[in-house]
Amino acid sequence: MASATGIPERADRIHNEEEPLLGRAGDASQEEGKPFLLNLWIGTAPIAQAGIWILAAIVWGAIFSHKLIFFSAHPLLNSAGLLLMSQATLVLQPTHTAEQKRTGTLYHFGFNLLGFSSLLSGFIIIEINKRGPGHEHFTSPHAIMGLTTYILLIIQALIGFTQYFTPNLYGNVDNAKKVYKYHRMLGYTIFTLGLATVCAASKTYYTDKILGIQLWAVLVASVLTLAGILPRVKLQKLGLKQ
Repeated sequence: MASATGIPERADRIHNEEEPLLGRAGDASQEEGKPFLLNLWIGTAPIAQAGIWILAAIVWGAIFSHKLIFFSAHPLLNSAGLLLMSQATLVLQPTHTAEQKRTGTLYHFGFNLLGFSSLLSGFIIIEINKRGPGHEHFTSPHAIMGLTTYILLIIQALIGFTQYFTPNLYGNVDNAKKVYKYHRMLGYTIFTLGLATVCAASKTYYTDKILGIQLWAVLVASVLTLAGILPRVKLQKLGLKQ
């Protein structure tokens, strides 16, 4: 039976399931037999790559053009962590078969493990730097947003690891799979919040007055990153389309 689109219902359903949030079906779907890391570049991924690498270059360029201090490791590690998290998202998004999803999850885990380690190290650096009198904690928008990001990231990492590697903690595999859509939604939220935290950092004294990083520059890079990632979101993976 044909659907309203003139396509047989089953074919139309498959088309809808594989359709990204924006763009045509297949624009960001992994092809069998192609190198897995090609997922980092198909569809709108080059836009995301341009954005996140520009963002990293802005931060790293500013840091290395000034005298390095202990605190320098904080922005270096955090920007590296966001870059790795973006790769974790880009490599998994195009998967659609069971085998692709299994392999993609391992790549996703590897990138995120490195990214999480980098971000956590950045957090440790700032906490050590804030020790001693005269250093207030979590008073700026950047600090509050950063702490929120770290907390959500820890929760996200625990959920992601347990639901895939120890699904029995949720009762069974089927129950663990029901959490996937929330894990994905939270992941996109955390990544967006991480980018917003970088933008907020541009208004801190050190970043603005010493490093000279401008808000408009990190804002443009962040928008480019999201413009490349969000169109590759597949609605059925978020439970928004059957």
